[in-house]
Amino acid sequence: MRKEILELEQSVLNLDLKDKRRTVFNEKVVNYLNNFIDNLKDKNGFESDFSSSELIFEHPFNANGYPIEEILNLFENAVNNNGIQPASGAHIGYIPGGGIPAAAYGDFIAAMTNKYSGIYFANPGAINIENHILNWFAKLFGFDLKRYGGNLTTGGSIANLISIVAARDKHNIKGANYEKTVIYGSAQMHHCIHKAIRISGLSECIYREIPLEKNFHLNIKSLEKQLIEDTKNGLTPFLIICSAGTTDTGVVDDLNTIGDLANQHKCWFHVDAAYGGFFHLLKEYKDKFKGIEKADSLVIDPHKGMFLPYGSGAVLVKDRADLLKTNYYLANYMKDAYSGHEHLSPADLSPELSRNFRGLRIWLPLLFHGTQIFKDALKEKLLLTQYIYNEFEKMEFIEVGPSPELTVFTFRFICKNKDTSSLNQQILEQMHKDGRIFISSTKIEKQVWLRVAILSFRTHLKEIDLLIEMVEKHFKNQFKSSIA
Repeated sequence: MRKEILELEQSVLNLDLKDKRRTVFNEKVVNYLNNFIDNLKDKNGFESDFSSSELIFEHPFNANGYPIEEILNLFENAVNNNGIQPASGAHIGYIPGGGIPAAAYGDFIAAMTNKYSGIYFANPGAINIENHILNWFAKLFGFDLKRYGGNLTTGGSIANLISIVAARDKHNIKGANYEKTVIYGSAQMHHCIHKAIRISGLSECIYREIPLEKNFHLNIKSLEKQLIEDTKNGLTPFLIICSAGTTDTGVVDDLNTIGDLANQHKCWFHVDAAYGGFFHLLKEYKDKFKGIEKADSLVIDPHKGMFLPYGSGAVLVKDRADLLKTNYYLANYMKDAYSGHEHLSPADLSPELSRNFRGLRIWLPLLFHGTQIFKDALKEKLLLTQYIYNEFEKMEFIEVGPSPELTVFTFRFICKNKDTSSLNQQILEQMHKDGRIFISSTKIEKQVWLRVAILSFRTHLKEIDLLIEMVEKHFKNQFKSSIA
């Protein structure tokens, strides 16, 4: 038996890439990534031909594996050469995950050292890093550091779910009173919140979609009127949801007034600031976010406004007791982990037990770069947005949506002899085939609008000028018979 164990051991040791294999492996991977970044400027924002992705299935898993060179070549052809290129500055469609290199190295270190960050006992240093980050977030948004609770999540979807469930449990919403319990939101509310309502078992509650103002802000007067009416009719206003940077139009709701209404009617006040929250770093934009400190729960996404890789979200809750009520559980096999200290763990404040050390991808870039470079990048994106909006506004064949509050706005080609929505959908399809710049579309009041979202740290004047040129010349000429 010992002989067999030792033979197996020699095989298993290869998982550590022994005998200089690790050095060679590292060199080839790093060289590939350096070439990838260096060549991004020559890549399209979108490749509409997906056929190369099928190459994945031509490499079945086998007993002995493949050379790393072959694997990297496969990855380049099957993964990097089709679909959206979110690492490129030419991605100005969906709000991107940035992927700054320093954050990627943080992930690399976290994965190689394999530090578990669920329980304080397992790695107090890792937990302190994540708490240090969360304290910085909490201070930024005006939360009480002695009272708040927070968690680093995989993104806004899970952060919103954690918030909705905490609100449910805080207000003791049970099945018996669903039919008299009211949730308030708007048509600009992100769809992941609708999913969170459903997953949390609250879909049988009454949902009020509050009308929008002309500039797509939640209508305060309509909200107040509905709250009064529902209370008068014996219903229980429970949850008010608003946005600090909507996905469709980049609008920031009147957080201050809505926060006061929520307090007046004893509602949980939830703010989804996944996209817009980090613009609060800029002094000149603080007034736009006035009242965000009144939130009972707040969602932010560092993979958006801090340009980190996908999978970087955070939730802040005014009172950590509300997170503990929902998430804390002590299993028999974990008693040792909770003896001898009073520190809270991420596992106490979220549904996750097994989780990667995701705090390192935030902590390392902040320590390495400092905060000013992130402020500079955010300001650059705001100015780029205003610049292209102004240029589109001058074009007679373009209709622009409301002036951008952040870095998202809508526009569309004006049609003279066919349905406007159909024309813009057709133009978008042609833009995707072209691929040099990737933009997206949305529907507002059943009409198709083209949508620009500028938040990649690699998007600069070059990419914006290219889009202006494409709209003004290429697509104007291609569709001149249909454009007014």
